[in-house]
Amino acid sequence: MSTERSSVTNRLRILLMPPLAAAATVALAGMLGGGGGQVKLPASELDFIQTGTQPEEDPFAFQPIVESNSCTYCHSDYDIEDAPYDTWVVSLKGQSARDPVWHAALAIANQDVNLGGETCIRCHAPGAWLGGRSFDGTTDHFQFADFDGVNCNFCHRVVSPVPGENPAVGYPGDDPEPDTPILSALAKEGLLPAGFGNARYVVDPVDARRAPPDDVPDNLHGLDALGEPVRLISSPFHKSSEFCATCHDVSNPLTMKQVDKKGGVHYALAPLDAPHPTQNPRDMFPEQRTYSEWAMSQFADGGVVYPDQRFGGNASSGAISTCQDCHMPDQVGGGCAFWEYPPFFERQDLPQHAFNGGNTWVMEAIRHALGDEAEFYGLTEERVDQAKSRTVQSLRNASDMELSQEGSQLRVRVVNQSGHKLPTGYPEGRRMWLNVRFMNAKGGMVLEHGAYDYETATLDTADTKVYEAQHGLDQQMATYTGLPAGKSFHLALNNKVISDNRIPPRGFTNEGFRSVQAEPVAYEYADGQYWDDTYFAVPEGATSAVVILYYQTSSREYIEFLRDANVTNTTGDDLHALWEWAGKSAPVDMDAVEITFEISIPGDINGDGIVDGIDLSIVLAEWGTPGPAADLDGDGIVGGPDLTIVLANWGS
Repeated sequence: MSTERSSVTNRLRILLMPPLAAAATVALAGMLGGGGGQVKLPASELDFIQTGTQPEEDPFAFQPIVESNSCTYCHSDYDIEDAPYDTWVVSLKGQSARDPVWHAALAIANQDVNLGGETCIRCHAPGAWLGGRSFDGTTDHFQFADFDGVNCNFCHRVVSPVPGENPAVGYPGDDPEPDTPILSALAKEGLLPAGFGNARYVVDPVDARRAPPDDVPDNLHGLDALGEPVRLISSPFHKSSEFCATCHDVSNPLTMKQVDKKGGVHYALAPLDAPHPTQNPRDMFPEQRTYSEWAMSQFADGGVVYPDQRFGGNASSGAISTCQDCHMPDQVGGGCAFWEYPPFFERQDLPQHAFNGGNTWVMEAIRHALGDEAEFYGLTEERVDQAKSRTVQSLRNASDMELSQEGSQLRVRVVNQSGHKLPTGYPEGRRMWLNVRFMNAKGGMVLEHGAYDYETATLDTADTKVYEAQHGLDQQMATYTGLPAGKSFHLALNNKVISDNRIPPRGFTNEGFRSVQAEPVAYEYADGQYWDDTYFAVPEGATSAVVILYYQTSSREYIEFLRDANVTNTTGDDLHALWEWAGKSAPVDMDAVEITFEISIPGDINGDGIVDGIDLSIVLAEWGTPGPAADLDGDGIVGGPDLTIVLANWGS
């Protein structure tokens, strides 16, 4: 097959070819089963074909994505709050194709699977993908504008893929239904996406700019890449969470959902050298489900009102319901540099284009890597500092923590205030954990849980609660690839959720989350639960405790994996150096709460005011386990020392 992108017609022909028989997968198993070491999955371009707008080399059939520097004249550096470009350029949307973590992960994906970076590039560099410059799964053929990542022109040309849902409206004299011919053309070729997600975007082939406002004068527009006037189109789709779903529900097209006789679900390797048999993301391994988590929450069903108005900007007094309410909050601002002049004026509902999320350190690393060129690319020191402050505040808004004493136990409750799991999104290396420090009357530390060594970036996970999703390989995929089964950072190969104890949002139900492949794994939450409780035994001598909920974007283990597993290029080493320079993804405190304990009698486990047979029975019932009730000395196991404490205080 040619290394050049197939035309839309050829890709359609390929898409409609019957998938290989299941026997092909069996044959692959036999081919890969012998020999030692890892074996690269021999995928082809066919395996990554998905519906939506396809790459087109003819600029008259598809006008290229325009670089975002062309937007600065009207949408940057004016004195009313934050101009759209100024916050976008220091967001991970704006720098998605320069993200050093992505580049390192892309190298591993291409090592693990032939053309494995194809799916990654669809989201991180859509301009390159649409331009046919990612045909080998790498960034080697990118042009200057491709490194804009998810840029202004791309987002403002996206069309709702569902006919009749959030339809765009043309301006006077324009096509009254501008979506219809675009969707009809895709439907005719069998390429109209069914639903949202997996970067199956529909993009207007003409450089028409779409946004929610319906009051922008049509005669004030610039020129597109071909020198033609730019059409302006009012698009309610851009205010919907479905717009965000495009890249925030991600599934692995190399896998196929299978259900066994007992109803158990697992994900096998789909037949290779063919498009996915069903083209349904729900039949693929769920790598990320942020949009689906929101869709199954109370936020999608009427919204949530926050008395403290922590989310929503100028709309904070109402119900918070869409992704944009939190990640693009309304502000007072000007849509363009001419905001002072009629008919523009300032807007009360201008969305901030900062896309605050959970990435705490990468923007600083990108600015450092660009060196003297950082200012040229818009990454000024002031903008980067502001972006980090917004990110930290967003993280702190996402949770609350409550402490209470229950007898000889400290209960720590973490409440999820976000519209999705906490944490959500990219599972590789992201985590939250509880750091608990028990203090004595003199201010000395008696015992610590969840200790973190900032010098080595090492977390002691053995004695605390860590919230994260862990993905990995089942035995079948391990056999195919020559890698060990179990927990893995091989994103392009993972086909099993090992565990997922991340806290669900308001409105959570097990059935609802199971229906979108986002249910808890190796952990339990009751329907309606959007918090989690963890109990710690209060050690003898402790009079107070300080508890901090920490969040970390990139664990040391993940960064070292991306360095050590890379045998292709230097992106892993480059990333590791930037990670060290930036403070090794130092954890951010999301919540910090202190509690003073009521003086209790040592050994009074049930808190009834006397040490007696009931307390002894609790020790015996929990003997040899972590407790937690009877672990009086806080050493992680109920044993002789705990029994000694009870007996020493018998009758007290």
